[in-house]
Order: sequence, then C-alpha cells, then structure tokens
Amino acid sequence: MVTINPGKTGIRAIAIYEVVKGALVLAAGIGLLSLINKDLQDFAENLVETLHLNPANQYVAKAVETVGNLTTTNIKFIAIFSVVYAAVRFAEAYGLWKLQAWAEWFAIISGALYIPVEIYELIHKPTFTRAAILIINIIVVIYLYSFRKAQKHEKEVHLSQV
Repeated sequence: MVTINPGKTGIRAIAIYEVVKGALVLAAGIGLLSLINKDLQDFAENLVETLHLNPANQYVAKAVETVGNLTTTNIKFIAIFSVVYAAVRFAEAYGLWKLQAWAEWFAIISGALYIPVEIYELIHKPTFTRAAILIINIIVVIYLYSFRKAQKHEKEVHLSQV
C-alpha cells in the first residue's frame, strides 16, 4: 500500500512550480535571441495587436517603447541571465524533489528575499495580482519553513530513539 506524505506532496508541487518558472524564463530568453537584428519596435507593436491589447494603455505603450529600445547587447545579457536563472530554478527544483535540506533552505531564503520587494511594490502600486503574489509567496515560505522544522524534529526524535 502506498501512502502519500502531505508534506512531501507540497514540496514536490513547489518543485514543479520552480521548474515551470525556470522553463518560462529560459524560453523567453531563447525567444529574445531570435530577435537579434530584427525591428524590435515592429515586433512589439505586432505582438500588442496579436494579443488584442490596447496600444494607448500607458503600460502597454511603455512596454512597446522599452522593447523597441533594446540593443543586441541588452538582448544577449537578458538571454544569459535567463539561462543562469533557469539553471538555479532547475537545481532548486531537483533538490526539492529529492527532499534535500539545502534546497529547502535555499527556497526559504530566496522566497523570503522577495517579500520586502513585493510589499514595497504593493504599497506603491497596489493591484490584486501583486497582493496575490505576496500572499502566495508568504504561504510558500511559511510552508517550507514548517516542513523543514518538522523534518529536523523527526530526525531528532529518530536519533533519540536509537
């Protein structure tokens, strides 16, 4: 009979989430490389049209302007960053999947580092999305910390019984 440890399931769900984040950033970085020596302004405007976004919206207009101003050097830097970011996320996901303490601590610390930035962003530009991201991040950090603490306690109890 197979039993499912809810803690293990939650950690594995977080590992899958980390793989998805890494894969999305990696895909975006690789996609950006395909835009080298292309008219980025035209690309951004076509993308806005394809996605049926309002080009008059200040955020959309700013995004189109930013993309249009990217240089080849900027694109290469973003692509390199995306590879490094993805590698870190994949390593973290692997460690979480294998229930490695180092990965759990890494996830706790890296998740906690984002919280002050997310609070700042929420205070200065409150949106439902920012609030949801902050709440989810706090829940994940607390969950991981609780899991790590429980694992440590289980190990101590096991050692005291030996």
